Amino acid sequence: MEYTVSGANIIVLAVAVWFAGTYINRRLPFLERHSIPVAVTGGLLCSLLVAAIHTALGITIIFDTALRDLLLLTFFSTIGLSARISLLKDGGRALAILVAAAATLLILQNTTGVGLAALLGVHPGYGLFGGSVSLAGGHGTAIAWGGVAEQAGLEGAREVGIAFATFGLIAGGMIGGPIAERLIARHGLQDSCPLGPQGKFEDLPDADHPRLLPPISSALGTLMLLAICIQAGDLMNRFLFNQGVTLPGFLTAMLIGIGIANAADALEIELDPVARENVAELSLQLFLAMSLMSMQLWVLAGAVGQILLVLFVQMTVITLFAIVIVFRVMGRNYDAAVIAAGFAGLGMGATPVGIANMNAVTSKYGPSPKAFLVIPLVGAFFLDLVNALVIKTFLAFPMMQFAGS
Repeated sequence: MEYTVSGANIIVLAVAVWFAGTYINRRLPFLERHSIPVAVTGGLLCSLLVAAIHTALGITIIFDTALRDLLLLTFFSTIGLSARISLLKDGGRALAILVAAAATLLILQNTTGVGLAALLGVHPGYGLFGGSVSLAGGHGTAIAWGGVAEQAGLEGAREVGIAFATFGLIAGGMIGGPIAERLIARHGLQDSCPLGPQGKFEDLPDADHPRLLPPISSALGTLMLLAICIQAGDLMNRFLFNQGVTLPGFLTAMLIGIGIANAADALEIELDPVARENVAELSLQLFLAMSLMSMQLWVLAGAVGQILLVLFVQMTVITLFAIVIVFRVMGRNYDAAVIAAGFAGLGMGATPVGIANMNAVTSKYGPSPKAFLVIPLVGAFFLDLVNALVIKTFLAFPMMQFAGS
């Protein structure tokens, strides 16, 4: 028996899941202390409940993901609308360093995955799906490369990829906060945090000037711009597809947003940041809640032992990489700690997971504009491109005999 949740029902459930995660995080100090995103807590709880219902009652609950995908486009459109050429210039060196670090991680992930595949006695091609294909690449990359691998003879590659991408999404949301907390505590960065060692908003310089809700004109104007980003991005995607170029929808929506933001700057038109940030936070939290609560965990039960073994090793690799490499090359300061948290989510799950990790940290210690500039740009612009090159390089090795392309 199947039951589909869609339309307004999925919104109601996603909001309820978010509030459940908030309640659990407050009741379990360990979660709040380590800055675990509430959407991850609530979404994972919901997916476990859905799996229990499927196992005990034979009822399969299916979530319509159309709205979730729209929220992803909305979120990346807000990232585009906040990107200014001046800011990109300011973050140029940090961005280049982080792209180089991401490329190094991709190679390390695939080397680890292939090595573990050899130890487990399976085809080394599966190691790529336990590496950057599914972890840094996410579900979209896993599905795309899984289809190629299956056509070339690697059976079940798509399912393996989806399994790793799913568990990676959870892991990425669970390790980012603890990484930042450890770095902040170990290097005594509490005093340099924008909110100070006590984490009080009244420590901020502009605390006497509370942020007001945006006027209705600004809210509606922001919604109009977001709709333009999504629709124009879709038209750009169709045009590029006809020219033989395939890009993810969120990337083109963000590119349109960047164009609008900088055109507004050139025309001296001010875009309301409060309305944009509110929409960004709302779309991000709902996207994460919907992504995690819709996971069909029972589908992954058959290979859960080997998946968790590989995942544990990869979590260890990226944790050490974020602490030892990313934190150091990004400046060994508060911004670097926040970037390390975002990088962990980026490398294990997806860009929204990395940003959710940073949100959880900055909501406790204060803002980090540098982190929120470089992490989305690396995740949206560079990571998929570099990942494709790294995957192609690994597929060129003779042991990857399944590769037909």
